[in-house]
Amino acid sequence: MNVLVTGGAGFIGSNFVRLLLHQRPDWRVTVLDKLTYAGNPANLDDLKTSSRFTFYKGDICDGSLMEKLIPPQDAVVNFAAETHVDRSLTGADDFLRTAVLGTNTMLEIIQRHPAIRYIQISTDEVYGSLEEGSATEASPLVPRNPYSASKAGGDLLALSYKESFGLDVLITRSSNNFGPYQYPEKVMPLFITNLLEGKPVPLYGDGLNIRDWLFVEDNCHAILTVLEHGASGHIYNIGAGNEMPNITVTKMILEALNQPESMIRMVEDRPGHDRRYSLVSDKMRLLGWKPEAAFRDQLEATVAWYRENPVWWESLKSGAFKEYYRKMYEERKGYYE
Repeated sequence: MNVLVTGGAGFIGSNFVRLLLHQRPDWRVTVLDKLTYAGNPANLDDLKTSSRFTFYKGDICDGSLMEKLIPPQDAVVNFAAETHVDRSLTGADDFLRTAVLGTNTMLEIIQRHPAIRYIQISTDEVYGSLEEGSATEASPLVPRNPYSASKAGGDLLALSYKESFGLDVLITRSSNNFGPYQYPEKVMPLFITNLLEGKPVPLYGDGLNIRDWLFVEDNCHAILTVLEHGASGHIYNIGAGNEMPNITVTKMILEALNQPESMIRMVEDRPGHDRRYSLVSDKMRLLGWKPEAAFRDQLEATVAWYRENPVWWESLKSGAFKEYYRKMYEERKGYYE
């Protein structure tokens, strides 16, 4: 099989590419990535010697480039996206451009090559904040920030091409991923690397916002399962059942690094911070998928990876990141209290 992975130099995308090359020895993988701040070619360094791996730097909104890359493929797996809610609150244009216009660019080309299977990688955030219960694939979409709204728009567009033109479209919606190669603006790598640097960790609000934590390798196995066995036109929720408040996760990170709770800074909450996400993932279980290990073991493995790979993340937290961190956290009420 020939697979195009867009956004393949990002966090989840690079882990997925690694999985394909390691577990499907007769597959060829082409990666396209725009290499914005979170797209890191170093995420793929260990794969570049493979004769089954090809990398292109480019934008999924570039129709001429996509006309070149898409037709030889058996499948396209679209990870390309701007991903951080905080950044979407100060500038939504890039989020909409990639998630909606970029998706449309690819689907227009696939419309002329309908044998290609298209997987849209989405998020549980499109279901909005849930006070109780859990979202199924049939739940309404109630996005509450520009990031999740852009993802919902891309999802609906992809499904419209299935209904209008009969394309082989599938969607995965996963819960909060964590693991190796995650850009350190996200809570797990930010807190781990801050503590390794001897810095405090900025926790939003009261710390009681609830997320379901999913190890990235488990998510990648689920996406591969959908690629190979999923039903066309279907949506698949991917959750690990590790729902817990952010304060609990924070204390587990502190424990793993032998740090005191005095390192926590309870900072002013961000606007529209969704209180709780929760997924029903029965459809994925029916395909034979399940998480491979306990959350605590996966968390400790993640902490160990960042401890052992400072060269990877130290450069990412320099330069423009320091100004971003100052604006997002150090200027919030509570950081220096």
